[in-house]
Amino acid sequence: MTDVSVDGPRVIGTGLVALDLVVGLDPDSTVQAWAGGTCGNVMSMLAWHGWDAYPVARLNGDPASERVKADLDRWGVHLDLASCTPSASTPIVVQEMRQTRHGETTHKFSWSCLQCGGWLPSFKPITQAVVEQVEPFLAGSSVFFFDRVSRGTLDIAKLAATAGAVVMFEPSGRGDDRMFREALELSHIVKYADQRMSELADSLPSSSRILEVQTLGAQGLRFRAPRRMRSDSWKTLRAVPAAAVADSCGSGDWCTSGLLNQLAADGVNGLEEAKVSEIAAGLHYGQELAAWNCQFEGARGGMYFESQEENRSKDLIPVSDIRSGATPLVACPKCAA
Repeated sequence: MTDVSVDGPRVIGTGLVALDLVVGLDPDSTVQAWAGGTCGNVMSMLAWHGWDAYPVARLNGDPASERVKADLDRWGVHLDLASCTPSASTPIVVQEMRQTRHGETTHKFSWSCLQCGGWLPSFKPITQAVVEQVEPFLAGSSVFFFDRVSRGTLDIAKLAATAGAVVMFEPSGRGDDRMFREALELSHIVKYADQRMSELADSLPSSSRILEVQTLGAQGLRFRAPRRMRSDSWKTLRAVPAAAVADSCGSGDWCTSGLLNQLAADGVNGLEEAKVSEIAAGLHYGQELAAWNCQFEGARGGMYFESQEENRSKDLIPVSDIRSGATPLVACPKCAA
């Protein structure tokens, strides 16, 4: 059996682990190449908080995966489960910063190459083949987090719940309806955006649910905890104002990491014992993190700023060079052909 040492609380996570290419407003600036995706962000953020974080992914050794793994390693994320088979091309997401006609900064996500317009590699879920590889890491884990559904993911979620971990599901979409419903039934915490999945509020099963969180954008969020509240009514928390807004990307991931850090370190037993006031405080802490990070470009820009290193890697590519064709975008299948 694999020997898994524990320094802090342990989180196992699977879902979107991608290479984020953050393109700033200044055409002479360099593209920031960071590990990203919902799962990649949450694992990095929890490692930043002192957790032992283990993403389960299919990073196969392509140039994009090497950048992702180097960045994850920089923050202390464990890579033991990051190169599961069968291998797959590492997903790449382009985040372009833009300015509205009113002078406000916003962002747009793209899955196409800035140079040739071809499709960049997309997400491929883990398979059932990895379950035996992951199982030794579940004993003593505090949290199993996932944002995409596959049969292998659901099998791990069941084992994690049996081992006493908090199972948290943050869906990005429905996919296979049967597996999606199974994921909801298995999860102790379900968190989703009102803009994407508002209908869940009326249909979410509650057999295992301890906490449900619905984010409301600039209006904040609302939550309900069936085992702690007298009724299945909602409690609303207003958004925490940001000192400045350079980019709101990653706000939801910061809220998730703050919530888990405050409430889930002791596994499902600790979460079950949390009072409504403690749940509200944990969510508020997540909102504070989100507001702080809004001052920086990128989903985790604040982490780099605080480290005083701001990703000064020599291989960062100027935006102008990519768009002119002078330098190819990393791992674009068409550019590499």
